[in-house]
Order: sequence, then C-alpha cells, then structure tokens
Amino acid sequence: MDLWIIRALLFAAILVSGYYVRPFGSDLILTFSFSAILGFVILLAEMRIRKLSLKTLLGAAFGSILGIIGASLISIVIGRMSFVHPQTETFVQLLVLILMTYVGLVSGANKGEYLDLSSFGGFFSEGASRKLAKVLDTSVIIDGRVADICKTGFLEGTLVVPHFVLRELQQIADSADSAKRNRGRRGLDVLEKIKSVPGVTVQIVEKDYPEVKEVDLKLIELAKELNAKIVTNDFNLNKVSQLRGVEVLNINELANALKPVVLPGETMKVFILKEGKEYNQGVAYLDDGTMVVVDNARRMIGKTIATQVTSVLQTTAGKMIFGRFPEEAEAGASQQRQENRRPYDKAPMASRPAAVEDDKTKAR
Repeated sequence: MDLWIIRALLFAAILVSGYYVRPFGSDLILTFSFSAILGFVILLAEMRIRKLSLKTLLGAAFGSILGIIGASLISIVIGRMSFVHPQTETFVQLLVLILMTYVGLVSGANKGEYLDLSSFGGFFSEGASRKLAKVLDTSVIIDGRVADICKTGFLEGTLVVPHFVLRELQQIADSADSAKRNRGRRGLDVLEKIKSVPGVTVQIVEKDYPEVKEVDLKLIELAKELNAKIVTNDFNLNKVSQLRGVEVLNINELANALKPVVLPGETMKVFILKEGKEYNQGVAYLDDGTMVVVDNARRMIGKTIATQVTSVLQTTAGKMIFGRFPEEAEAGASQQRQENRRPYDKAPMASRPAAVEDDKTKAR
C-alpha cells in the first residue's frame, strides 16, 4: 500500500511540473494529457524494472553506456559529413544516439546474467544475500517443521515466500472443506512464527510467471533467477528441481538423517500394533514414525516384545526396519503361560495346599 502511495505522489508531481513548465504554452489540455501519458510510462517502466534482477540492471546500464559512447564516436564522423540541410545532420545524430543506446540497453540486459558480482568486491552484497536465500514451498509451510528448524538456528538468512505461494495458502485457508481450511490457516500461522525468529528474514516476492501454469515450475524458475535453494518436503518437486539444476533442501531427508541408527543384529523393544501383510508378521512403529516389521510376531499383537533387527531399508520416503521375533522366545513364552495356568501340577505333594488334598480325598 505504501508503494502505491509513493507512485500516486510521483504521478501528481509530474502533473504539477507540467502545469508550471507548460511545454505546450497555454494549452492546458494538451499539457495535462502529455504529463499524464509521461507519468503512466514512468510508472510502467518502474514496475517493470522492479521485477528485474540486479545482474540484469547492471548489464542494461553498462550496455546503454557503451551504446552512448559508440553513438558519440559515430556522431563525430557524421559531423564531418556534408548535408544539404543542417537539420538533417541533427536528426541523424539523434537517431544514431537513440538506436545505439537502445541496442546497448537490450544487449546488456540479455547478457547481464553472465556478470560475476563477486568481482566487484563487497560493493554489491547481492551475491552474499542470495547465496543464503531459500524459497519456501507451500507444502513445507503447511507442514510446520520449518519453523522449528529456524528456531534451532540450522536454517537462517532470507526465506523467500513468492506471492503465488501466499495466494495459494490464502485459497486453501478460504476453502469450504474444514480440513483444507485448517491446513491453510496453519500455514499462515507458521509464517508468522518464522517472522519472529531472530536471524531469519521473510521476504515476500511479487515476481510471477504468467506463462507458467504450475506452481512447482514457478518455484523452480524463481529459484533459478534468484540463484537460491528450494525448501520443500514434496518428493516430486524434489526430483524435478534436481533435473532442472536447482538445489533442494528436503525436510523429510533431514528428518531421516536425524533418526537413530539401528544396525542389523541389534535388539530393540517395540510394541506390536497390528498384523503385517505377510504371513505371521507383526507391525510396530517407533516414536518418530518409523515402521518396524517383525516376523513371527502375529500372536504378540498388543504386547511389547524384544525383536532382533535383521535389515534396515532406507528410502527417500522414509526408513523401514525389519526384525524377527525368535521362535524359541515364542515357545518359551507359551511354556511360561502354561506354567502360570497350572501352578500346582509340578509342586511337591507336601507343598500343596490342604484344600487341594481334602478335595482329592473326598473324590476318592
């Protein structure tokens, strides 16, 4: 809103300047029309320039300067030529100046991405700031774990939130579905938490790509333009970004890396929650959500057992642990249950209770 106020003040200043300068004399209608057109052109140029990167602007500036220098040299040659009318010489020199400046401006803007800003020393700080820039995906904002990572200090610098991602969050928050609405509001709350974290700057970027329809592809284009990394937990976006040459910070991969390491042969205690897909399998889950598949544990559903790890399967989607409940342990447990049911069968005759002896005497 403040930016539009500044633009309105600039437009008003151009109209006032046109009124006092009066480039067309006393014709106020023509003066205000020209001033209004000039103001709109300046505002459109300003909005267009704001979307350009610093490299593009520097390239355009250097190119236009080289074009002006080239036009000046050509004007010297033109000045030594003889023309029938002096106005023709002035017109040709002006035409060459405009043409060379425009060609240098366009060429420099197109080649500006090849500039190495680090060669200018510390004068331009964009290299350092963009090196730390990370673009947040919609899914990772809704997930919420990124706020906790920022609080720990492992994620710092500038976190870029594109305007189209913010618009998608708002659409989810306004959804008629209560589940989607809660997810969208959760994402907006997560952004507020991130803003309050010291050492982290949340930057809302209005850059958009109308020719690109999918949000994931827009994120990739923005990350390439900013030379930034994408923070996500979307498996598909992770793969597409790597194919397009964009670095990705995957929250799921970070969570998997922080899980405790379990080696084959170790013994761990798990609670068998349900039956597995294969015969005589039981399934348990660790506190971090890791699935543990235990052979010979179907009868132990609802109980905590000690299982021996046989193998560990690590994938990008998560980690799975395979274990085995020893058959001898199951046999020992069954035998123990039988012994608990018949505590007096193996006891000596003298140690049996008197009530049991009286019952047998009456039976005889």
